[in-house]
Amino acid sequence: MDFRSHLEGDQLFTTVAKAAERLGFPAFIVGGYVRDLILKRPNKDIDFVCLGSGIRLAEEVARELGHLPVTVFKNFGTAMIKLEDRELEFVGARKESYREDSRKPVVEDGTLEEDQQRRDFTINAMAISLQADIYGQLIDPFGGVQHLHDKLIKTPLNPALTFSDDPLRMLRAIRFATQLNFDIEADTFQAIIDNVGRLKIVSMERVITELNKIIMAPVPSYGFKLLFHSGLLKQFFPELVALHGVEYQDNKAHKDNFFHTLQVLDNVARVSDDLWLRWAAILHDIAKPATKRFDKDAGWTFHGHEDKGARMVPGIFRRLKLPLNEKMEFVQKLVRLHLRPIALVKEVSDSAIRRLLFEAGDAVDALMILCRADITSKNNDKVARFLRNFDAVEKKMADLEARDQIRNFQPPITGDEIIRLFGISPGPIIGELKEEIKEAILEGVIRNDHAEAYELLVKIAQRKGLALTEVKH
Repeated sequence: MDFRSHLEGDQLFTTVAKAAERLGFPAFIVGGYVRDLILKRPNKDIDFVCLGSGIRLAEEVARELGHLPVTVFKNFGTAMIKLEDRELEFVGARKESYREDSRKPVVEDGTLEEDQQRRDFTINAMAISLQADIYGQLIDPFGGVQHLHDKLIKTPLNPALTFSDDPLRMLRAIRFATQLNFDIEADTFQAIIDNVGRLKIVSMERVITELNKIIMAPVPSYGFKLLFHSGLLKQFFPELVALHGVEYQDNKAHKDNFFHTLQVLDNVARVSDDLWLRWAAILHDIAKPATKRFDKDAGWTFHGHEDKGARMVPGIFRRLKLPLNEKMEFVQKLVRLHLRPIALVKEVSDSAIRRLLFEAGDAVDALMILCRADITSKNNDKVARFLRNFDAVEKKMADLEARDQIRNFQPPITGDEIIRLFGISPGPIIGELKEEIKEAILEGVIRNDHAEAYELLVKIAQRKGLALTEVKH
């Protein structure tokens, strides 16, 4: 690849090169940008390393670019500039050493070679020179280009030392393998297996950042299989590992719910980029181990796993440092409801569909994606039959929603209106009246219409001994 032509075609690199020359700091582009340039992948984050002060170089570049603001991280000796949709990071070349109890290194000034040695993987340790005499030259001391060609994740130095020093790199190895569809070199993967216990010094926030990137990969199951077989997954997500395995009794077996879950996740990933829908796929059967029972007639059962699973979601989110807000509630709702559409396949009654629309609300479309993804049978005829049935359910949903507007249900009669009509004080009776009207709408007794709701309200109120004090106009 002609790196020089690429650099000369972008004014940014000319600007950085000239600023570095004025300061007398040999400068290089390093890391992910170089990797993705070779792979022809887009990358808006560009890391510059110089033999000197990265902060001073950033300030000089910012001045040349029109006095752009510079974010300085003095503790790390780095600086950042935002240039339209690009993020530019500047740092002086460093060498690192680690303590046993921390992944935070002791950092000292170093050479370019020492800086490349401290990088996590060979494919991220390549540099392109911005020096005038070797402008555009690729510096690849560890064979990163070959490893890109071979689709291989490998550490520049001894992998055992690399992962022991910074255990987060174990997760990063699996993340890159998943994102790029690469293999992890055998010695490198063995070093991950040998160092899984070191993960305990990594904060959960860092762990979950890498995990979410794995989840958002085109085929996330690949990453989860690597996490599982390495032993890393058990370190921070034992509930998912507990799904693995098949138990036999009286020659009856259940499916392996771990690999089923991964298949559901991949099925969702093919049709949706919604991270939280993918999390719902991961957690939809999470309570099966806790609800597993053997029945002589029915075989293995998991009754109530959807409700128990929904109750488990907040605890898992809390421990994994995932958001405890509407994202968690969305996942919880899908886990709780994921069997409901399957039940509707057997009996597509209007009232049952209205109730599902009411409970699912805006999450109903995501719920149907999850339900379709949950059909993992190897029997193609069975799969096709289920999908046709879901088509029928969704058509009925659309028809009823168009007529009754149940999805984002708003009571046609408000509590304030009831208080005014009957001259009563706020109390439980208000809720009782509203609940009966809601049930009548869901059962199809009346439409979701104010006039029909008013007529029913008067009848219900009379039955409860309430009389109108204000006539509706």
